[in-house]
Amino acid sequence: MTDTSRKCDGCRKGDALDFSFSMAFQPIVDLHTGSAFAYEALVRGRDGQSAQSVLARVTPANRYAFDQKCRVKAIETAAAAGLLDTPAKLSINFLPNAVYEPKACIQLTLQTAKACNFPTDRLIFEFTENEEMVDPSHVSRIVDCYKKMGFGTALDDFGAGYAGLNLLARFQPDIIKLDMELIRALDASLPKRLIIDAVAKLCAKLGISVIAEGIETDAELNALREIGIRYIQGFLFAKPAFEAIPMVQMSAQDMALSA
Repeated sequence: MTDTSRKCDGCRKGDALDFSFSMAFQPIVDLHTGSAFAYEALVRGRDGQSAQSVLARVTPANRYAFDQKCRVKAIETAAAAGLLDTPAKLSINFLPNAVYEPKACIQLTLQTAKACNFPTDRLIFEFTENEEMVDPSHVSRIVDCYKKMGFGTALDDFGAGYAGLNLLARFQPDIIKLDMELIRALDASLPKRLIIDAVAKLCAKLGISVIAEGIETDAELNALREIGIRYIQGFLFAKPAFEAIPMVQMSAQDMALSA
């Protein structure tokens, strides 16, 4: 059996995965509307245990099956939790190194979306810089394929991990998510504000939306407003809710500014 055949088998049958898990959801807030632009699906243990308790069990042998089941679980759980009763999109993390052929590896996702009556144009796939990309050209092909199929694409943890601006020179996702370390105490750091401002202006020229994640204080939020960042994610608005769609919590002042 070839290596590709083994990957196909793991994706199709999932028999390489000997543990179960579920999902929590956290909103990505549109400051222009004060509502959720999307909800990110975050892996959790079957009874709500931490993401790390699940990710620690992912190995090279079960990586393909895990990636497939993450997509399926995210769509099924989001649909059951009522996400389709909102206008928000669903953002799903995936492992680029677990996608050997984009069109083949997306088939189970498409089947699941159809079974759940989940419009595929409401799906965003985000990949993280913190996973080393063995072949950036392959990741570029994945992004190109997903865009052509109508999915949104996002680069998570931008500014950390294995690459940064080099990736944007190779391919342009629809969205980048600024790493939370760039956001932390942003209001007290001129270098951070200048860096985020420069990235935002660059992305605007490239037609890429920017999401700032990890917002915990009003001061961080106000600094991002001043820069012109529209999409925000963090505990300031809502913590991840296990198998549920949490309400966006905005202060009266924030609502007034969003109006």
